[in-house]
Amino acid sequence: MDFKYCKLEIFIPETHISQLQKALQSVDAGHIGNYDSCMSCSQLTSYWRPLGGTSPYIGNVGEISCEPEVKVEVTVFTEKVDETIQAIKAVHPYEEPVINVLPIYRTSF
Repeated sequence: MDFKYCKLEIFIPETHISQLQKALQSVDAGHIGNYDSCMSCSQLTSYWRPLGGTSPYIGNVGEISCEPEVKVEVTVFTEKVDETIQAIKAVHPYEEPVINVLPIYRTSF
């Protein structure tokens, strides 16, 4: 089955939302019908433990970290997923940003 659209879930510190929004705009992510720059944000708490050999943006190697983050959701054309991920990684502060790509079976548009 071919999917025309995907939804990206991006976990990022709230301090970087503006940079992320500009990056998403630069690749036309969040374009829905006659609207662009569409995205949703949800505040949440994330947990992780940096392992040896890492240089974490937040936290210390070997210790569990617990910090507020924002989950950004944006719809993109499937054909633009790789380009969009590159744009996100260019502004994301984490070594290993969490970017989930979910195919969308149907949308209302």
